[in-house]
Amino acid sequence: MSRLPEEEHLNKAFGWAARETSGVHSPFKFLRREKDVAFKVFYCEICHTDLHNGKNDWAQETANFIHFHILSSNVYPLVPGHEIVGQVTEVESKVEKLKVGDKVGVGCMVGFCHSGDNCTNNLENYCPKLIATYGGKYYDRTVTYGGFANTMVVDDHFIIRIPHNLPLDAPDLHIRVIGLGGIGHLAIKFDKAMRAKVTVISTSINKKKAALENLSVDSFFAVNGTLDGIIDTVSAQHPLLPLLGLLKTHGKLVLFGALEKPLELPTFPLLQGKSLWKIIEGSLIRGIRETQEMIDYAVKQSIKPNIEIIPIDYVNTAIELLLKVDVKCQFVIDIGNMLKPTS
Repeated sequence: MSRLPEEEHLNKAFGWAARETSGVHSPFKFLRREKDVAFKVFYCEICHTDLHNGKNDWAQETANFIHFHILSSNVYPLVPGHEIVGQVTEVESKVEKLKVGDKVGVGCMVGFCHSGDNCTNNLENYCPKLIATYGGKYYDRTVTYGGFANTMVVDDHFIIRIPHNLPLDAPDLHIRVIGLGGIGHLAIKFDKAMRAKVTVISTSINKKKAALENLSVDSFFAVNGTLDGIIDTVSAQHPLLPLLGLLKTHGKLVLFGALEKPLELPTFPLLQGKSLWKIIEGSLIRGIRETQEMIDYAVKQSIKPNIEIIPIDYVNTAIELLLKVDVKCQFVIDIGNMLKPTS
């Protein structure tokens, strides 16, 4: 294996972990596997799934759904983080697509069965034996730990290549859109890059100026029966019926927000009236091939998120802000510069 000379003892790692259902994070030392691709973590974004997993909020909701194990976590200490970027420090000899020094990223999954129909058709995100980036267990029963840590060791199949000319941080893009969440503002940017007509729907009128001017959306509210599709990124309880009324016949409502309680959906309006012939589906994560295509497209179209870089010791405060929905951007932890080992 080739490695950077300054990197030693890659099996030893340190990070911040939630130790019980309070979800409060504190320093934690642990071990990483010694194979596949090792990389030094530079940045890791805080996702709503991290704060819910830290508190084990979804244990009851996900218990009856085989594919939801990627969201469940009742293993403590829990090191969160599934939106991770860094630089390769070591590769196993069998790995061909990566080399030491490459910029890379890792998402929600780090293992699968390799043999089922989903896995052989680039749909590994639907594998019933999927191994989550954190809170899961490898084939040898060791626990997986996420990106709130200084290093990662991952099967090369689950590594996303990041072009060398793409910066891993974007400090000049802090807080450009008022009140728009992490997934929502990125969905708008991708839609505009694909030359789609974009409408923002919000319960807050004070978001209108930011949406129209900063993100160049086409309109802020919508008229019933005019939309081909709606990307619903809201993680708080909200009615679905008004959204269905905005869709055209055969229009599609895609749910991204993971709520603690079930959403209510009256069935009769789907059988007649304005909500007739509408499609409702959910989207959690995509396969590795599609994820790589998305990254490549983002680079080509210069799509960058609005972020705020924070130190690791601010993580508990950031999580509280996310719980209150008092955020205007995505929080990204500066792991590379600000995470230091503790005694």
